[in-house]
Amino acid sequence: MKVLCVGHSSYDISMPISDFPKENTKNRLASKIECVGGPSLTASLLLGKWDTEVYLTSVIGNDIYGDAVIKALKENNVNTDYIIRKEEIETTRTFILVNEKNASRTLFNVKSPIEVSENIEYKIEPDIILVDGEHYNLAVSAIKKFPNAIRVIDAGKYNQEIVKIARICDYVVCSKEFAELASKEKIDFSDADSLKRVFNNLEKEFPGNILITIEEKGCIYKLEDKIKMMSGIKVRAKDTTSAGDIFHGAFVYGLSKNLPLEKCLKIANIAAGLSVKVMGSSVSIPDVVEVYKIYEKNR
Repeated sequence: MKVLCVGHSSYDISMPISDFPKENTKNRLASKIECVGGPSLTASLLLGKWDTEVYLTSVIGNDIYGDAVIKALKENNVNTDYIIRKEEIETTRTFILVNEKNASRTLFNVKSPIEVSENIEYKIEPDIILVDGEHYNLAVSAIKKFPNAIRVIDAGKYNQEIVKIARICDYVVCSKEFAELASKEKIDFSDADSLKRVFNNLEKEFPGNILITIEEKGCIYKLEDKIKMMSGIKVRAKDTTSAGDIFHGAFVYGLSKNLPLEKCLKIANIAAGLSVKVMGSSVSIPDVVEVYKIYEKNR
């Protein structure tokens, strides 16, 4: 199967810190990790590493950071024919402070305002399209151009553009924050009725399958009219930066293999869990063999 990812690319610099810095102080860092990142780019790298035919549509600058993006994609078997490079912008850079005590992260994006209206002439017919809400026009254009493709959205943040795209997707894989804002209900894990209210309200808004990621707790989904929770794997987290992006990429991998929903989610949970053991964004993508080994042990 062919997978087309549409969305955000960046160049990431992750900086481990022992505690969050105080204002008006100087701080010395012992190390840093530099690599490419961004939701759709990271998902496409996972798919390429896991031997899936994958293409990325994204917008980057004609600069050294854009060169790094192209290099990483090509090294990991991601087709770059539909990358848009613009002289007038800089490739997004993301500076990430990672708290070594609790693995929390604080992100700073240096991002050029981008208005994209290009009409891309695709020479492929993708079977699955994964979008992250970045580059709204490109995402909607791809979805409308290939109506027979399975459409998946990474709905990590809540805004009206992502809501509009989610309404035309087959799978809405959303964060807890998105689910609560879109449903106008709070998720209370001790109250099963709160989950029913969240799903009922989301299903009124979005016709596709609703899957809610809940970070280290795993994910919530609905199968055969029953709301279920699948636990994440227990690991000692170092950096959670790209766990969601890796979850989405691994979930799409499962779809590309025609796996049942729960197996897709199990593989995605394992991949995301393994990723938080490694510092850095896209460099934390686990090997598919390791993921399957853990899957077989925990069937």
